[in-house]
Amino acid sequence: MTPGPKDVAQLRGAFVGGTSGAVSVAAHALGGGGMAPSESAVVLLILACASVGAVVTSIDSRRSPALLLALMLAAGQAIGHATLTIASDHQHGLLLSLPMLAAHIAAVGVCAVLIRGAERGYVVAASTVAAIVAVLLRPWAPEPSPFTARTRYRAKVVLRQLLTSGLGTRGPPAFV
Repeated sequence: MTPGPKDVAQLRGAFVGGTSGAVSVAAHALGGGGMAPSESAVVLLILACASVGAVVTSIDSRRSPALLLALMLAAGQAIGHATLTIASDHQHGLLLSLPMLAAHIAAVGVCAVLIRGAERGYVVAASTVAAIVAVLLRPWAPEPSPFTARTRYRAKVVLRQLLTSGLGTRGPPAFV
């Protein structure tokens, strides 16, 4: 069983959802968000990023996967940033400060490269494991021996007995 596009899409969705949440928290703190987000903000962020991951899983990205991945990461981080901004105790507005914007842009590029590498690594690793398992689970058949004994069959028939056996078929004795 080799990995198919559906398996890679699930992996991509999980990575995009997870990194969107993590990068949103990191960029929020780096860009002057101040203290750590509240518990309710974290719960909303997890729900939003899980939704982003589910949407990313359902998108077919065979045409231009790198560009689409970068767009999905940017959208996920925008949703994460908006969720943190709305659910936080402090309001700095939906506008991004320059350090926060730089952190989001840098995170999109780095995460896109890492996710593409993880996808490729997953395909190679899963294909290798599938090949190894196929070899290990193959039914064992004994090797044929190189030596084959040939026998000749010669019937041990005495031709003289066949020729002198008499005529006709055998019947009951004549005196009965």
